[in-house]
Amino acid sequence: MKKVLYNGKIYVERDVFEQAVLIEDGKIAAVGTDEDILAKAGDAERIDCGGRTVIPGFNDSHMHLYYVGEAMMNVDLSTCRSVEEIVEKCIEFRKQNPEWTKAGLFSQTWNQDNFDPDKRRLPNRHDLDKIATDVPVVLARVCGHTAAANTKALELMGLSKENNKIEGGDVILEEDGTPNGYLAETAATAARMVVPSPSFEQKQEILVKAMEYAVSLGLTTVQSNDMGTIIKDRMEAHELIKSMYEEGKGLLRHHCQVGCPTMDDLKSYVESPEFLEESYDGWFTVGPLKMFKDGSIGGRTATVRNEYADDPGNYGVEVIDDAKQQEMVSFAAEHGLQVVTHVIGDDAIEKTIDAYEKSFKNGTNDLRHSLIHCQVTDMPLLERIKKTGVLIAYQPIFLQTDLHVAESRFGKDLARTFLAMKTAADMDIRASYGSDSPVEDCNPFTGVYCAVTRMDQTGVPAGGFYPEECVDVPTAIDAYTTESAYMEFKEDVKGRIKPGYLADMVVLDRDIFTVDPVEIKDIRPVMTIVGGKTVYQKEA
Repeated sequence: MKKVLYNGKIYVERDVFEQAVLIEDGKIAAVGTDEDILAKAGDAERIDCGGRTVIPGFNDSHMHLYYVGEAMMNVDLSTCRSVEEIVEKCIEFRKQNPEWTKAGLFSQTWNQDNFDPDKRRLPNRHDLDKIATDVPVVLARVCGHTAAANTKALELMGLSKENNKIEGGDVILEEDGTPNGYLAETAATAARMVVPSPSFEQKQEILVKAMEYAVSLGLTTVQSNDMGTIIKDRMEAHELIKSMYEEGKGLLRHHCQVGCPTMDDLKSYVESPEFLEESYDGWFTVGPLKMFKDGSIGGRTATVRNEYADDPGNYGVEVIDDAKQQEMVSFAAEHGLQVVTHVIGDDAIEKTIDAYEKSFKNGTNDLRHSLIHCQVTDMPLLERIKKTGVLIAYQPIFLQTDLHVAESRFGKDLARTFLAMKTAADMDIRASYGSDSPVEDCNPFTGVYCAVTRMDQTGVPAGGFYPEECVDVPTAIDAYTTESAYMEFKEDVKGRIKPGYLADMVVLDRDIFTVDPVEIKDIRPVMTIVGGKTVYQKEA
């Protein structure tokens, strides 16, 4: 199968562009001028780009693809301005979707930071009992690190006045010791598990919906943490995702980041047939161990070295203690397994680097252990990341929310190096970009916009949040493509439009390199190509 894209502005690398690209058997055969490439085209399918810009396909270095599809099926609470509005929306959603919600209701979309200033309280079991009392209702905050549960859900979790603690989590209590329904970290995760999950066929529909959405935004690879985390049964998750490719439904490349909450889970994964599996010509791969060290900024559960400036005495919630973390990291290293860890606060980042460094062989990070999120940093911490060769997987889209609270949470000194993407680039730290979707939208153009402008989508603050940390467009695109490929050991075959690389690319509706930066968030693909196949084309 041959295909030619010509009359385009083909991004090869910084300051290097060509006019045309020849695709053959799923790979890039040649890149050059229209004249040269069309002369080699033969009977290839010919696509006139009409002068449009073509870039490598985006590779989201950390997200939750299944969760994206599930969020699209569940009630959307992202615009709610109060707990009362959340309750009203959920009641109406149950009326309109009786079959989907008959066994319970789950959503992960509300954010109290969006509530009206006089209504910024957190939901509790008494609120959610107004939605239902006979089935579990669990409404997670958008970050997924905290959640509210109704009384039925608490009962199914086994929580009560007498049993009100969960290791690695926080259970908020009423005066008499009864759980009030608000939960954090492992407690919030446990609450989600008591809401019955969809059938296997419904889960396939959910994944298809998520894939269709992702490729419509120019994503050609996702490094997704669903296996063992969002879908707790690792084998079920493996079977589900793999079935997409067995049945020809897979639209993009899927690299699994595998959740293993315990050592027993990790040993089971290492001994399993799917350990580091690569199938369907690399469209489906199973990769690193995904761990959690701390929580979120919105929930004030990210672990920090100094107490929260706006919540004295609070240092966050540690999801795994140092000894258990070290045991799992060392075990992974012994078996040649990369580790990628959720770390947001500076305390979590520091301790995770400690664990990584102790597991290095010959003092180098050959397994490319990575820090996912890595938001609260100072210069000594960034210098240590550079020295150890630890990778960062940033989510620049987090800026649109967190720029509004970073100074109040952590103070101005730490805010100056908050999501310090320009400093990291200048220091040659290997840093990729992603979204953590559905915590934020997986739209990479919004991510690039945030990295380049450091403003939210309304243009606030004018000039950017600590604008010295703004990156340029090539840096952002490379972080979303070749750097993400580096994180999954695919930098020699993915992330560039060069001969020998996989033919994963996106044709854009406007030139991302020359538009006003405020317009970057509005760019959309005209066409998305994965392995030479057109998997998305904008309707005329």
